[in-house]
Amino acid sequence: MTSSLFRGRSRRAKAHIRVRVTHAVLGALVGAGWLMLPLMTAATRRPVPATSPGTLADAAAPGQGGTSAADYVLPLIAVAAAAVLAAYGYLRRVRRTRTRTTPGTTLPGRPAPPTVADAERQARIALVLADDCVRTSREELDFVRERFGVGKDGVDLRGEAGEWAREGWGEKAEAGPPTVDETRAGPIPATGATADTGTGSGAGAAHGGFEAKAGARAVAGAGAAGARFETGTDADRRTRQETEAEAGARAVGAAPGAEPAGGTLGHPPSETETQQRATAGVEAESATAAFVHALRGAETELVAAFAIWRRYEQGLPGEAGARRQALVGVVGRCAEAGRRLDAQAAALDQVRGLEGPGAGVALDVAEGRFRGLAARTVAAHATLAALRERYAPSATDPVTGSVEQAKDRLLFATAHLNATRRSIDAADGDGTARNLRAAEGAVAQAETLVTGVERLAARLREAAALVPAALTGAEAELTAARHGRSRTSLATGELNARLAHADGVLAAVREELTGALPYDPLDALRRIARAVDRLDVGRSGVLGTAALLVARTSLDSADDFVTVHRGAVGPQARALLSEAARAPDTGSRTAFEADTAAREARGLAERDVRAHGTPYPDTTTIGLPGAVLGGILLAEDPDGGPPATFGGPATRGRRHVRAPG
Repeated sequence: MTSSLFRGRSRRAKAHIRVRVTHAVLGALVGAGWLMLPLMTAATRRPVPATSPGTLADAAAPGQGGTSAADYVLPLIAVAAAAVLAAYGYLRRVRRTRTRTTPGTTLPGRPAPPTVADAERQARIALVLADDCVRTSREELDFVRERFGVGKDGVDLRGEAGEWAREGWGEKAEAGPPTVDETRAGPIPATGATADTGTGSGAGAAHGGFEAKAGARAVAGAGAAGARFETGTDADRRTRQETEAEAGARAVGAAPGAEPAGGTLGHPPSETETQQRATAGVEAESATAAFVHALRGAETELVAAFAIWRRYEQGLPGEAGARRQALVGVVGRCAEAGRRLDAQAAALDQVRGLEGPGAGVALDVAEGRFRGLAARTVAAHATLAALRERYAPSATDPVTGSVEQAKDRLLFATAHLNATRRSIDAADGDGTARNLRAAEGAVAQAETLVTGVERLAARLREAAALVPAALTGAEAELTAARHGRSRTSLATGELNARLAHADGVLAAVREELTGALPYDPLDALRRIARAVDRLDVGRSGVLGTAALLVARTSLDSADDFVTVHRGAVGPQARALLSEAARAPDTGSRTAFEADTAAREARGLAERDVRAHGTPYPDTTTIGLPGAVLGGILLAEDPDGGPPATFGGPATRGRRHVRAPG
């Protein structure tokens, strides 16, 4: 078998080896002959020819003192020849090293330029990494803003949340979140439950009809949801169930704004409370302004990088050098996005103080959102069941499995919230920060999944109410097209074909509305708007509204899927989703383009997840595969790796987490 050292050499390389061997043998023979020359001349006994006395004296004089100059001629020639051969060999080696195409070593300090394939691979990795960093930083920043009493929408939550339970590092917690083995260290106080459940479930409170029935089921089952995760005395369990049921009743039974923040039911907050809340909001904004600015800057750089990448995928620019430069621009934009986040990572850690005094407050925020999600998850399960009874299966496909995934994330959060509490009791600052960040990531993704179900229910209800108006507007469009009012000049045959297609679509939608089988109102709006848009009349505003509603639903669905599966989704789906989100929020044509791009991005993301498979399939840690698949943990260690935190590629994995025992 040929050695691996010579397997990749060409015939020309072997010929050079033979030349070198020949040169070496020839040099050795010349040197040996030169050494043997004195011995060969010493044995001669030739008589010295007679000369004149004067000539003899003159000739003998140089030889009396040693050797003559002629004796050094041959050694000098040999040394010069050896030097020339050595220089020639060195130059040949340098030249072959720089220009060779066979495997070999390269000169230090002169790396070979990357190929186009290498540059594309680097760009893909940079896009995925930058997008993950932006999404993770946005999630943690939401917790930071809530810690200062400002919610995601800038609403002050401190009045409703009440007093924080723990303000110092050394204070012990009075209660703990539910544990995996169905035990609890103590009852969870109701701090923060009202604010989180109220603000999170207000949108689903006005769903009406079947949503109201789902809310009733959620209220009835809120206590059961808590019972699934906890045990204890009957009195304690009843107290907890009543508290959670009351919180769930407020979440699903009160419309948004029914109870003003900071005041009791039916009583608005006083002027002092309003002023305090405004002051707290200003302080919170000033405390988080630098982080928000860094995140916005990173988002801008990432959007630009995705735009360059999409143009590159479409073959623009066409010149080879410009395409290579475009890839360099993608990597540079992603690096700048990461740099902006890395620059603020240490400052964010200092503001949060998870290793010290800030751990108690941050734990309160995470537990408050956890409690709100426990009730909302039960309500989402009932809501999804009602949606499946009322609408066609295609209507609920975007949220299939969302409730189960939310429960999985909550179980993972439960384990790490309890580990956080144990770390606080043991004054383990590093362990507290690690486990709390893992729990926060799981809670954020569970909220994304539950919110997706609630939002889809609201969008389906809105679409169902809009279908009759869309049919009426479509009929007006068809009438205008028949009278030649299209903005595009069409041949008679083409116009008749488009009219016939639109008539067929409208007839099919009417049959679905009046039939006994359930239908998909969002898909009905999509078909109506697309069929009429081909006529290019552009007079009915209701069709534009319908197209925008469908596009927003597709965008939100695709973005939620990428968020909770970002550990497996590749750059193509992310770039297409970014392009869909950049479409202007006006006009039917751009709405159709955004809808198409978002649906394609969702399909590509699902394909990536299927190809990736389930990480850590043999693990016994509850929720670990979902946490790695969702990018909550970075999968760098056998236990799942460190949790993803605010920051760029250089700082996002700075906290390592151990699986809670």
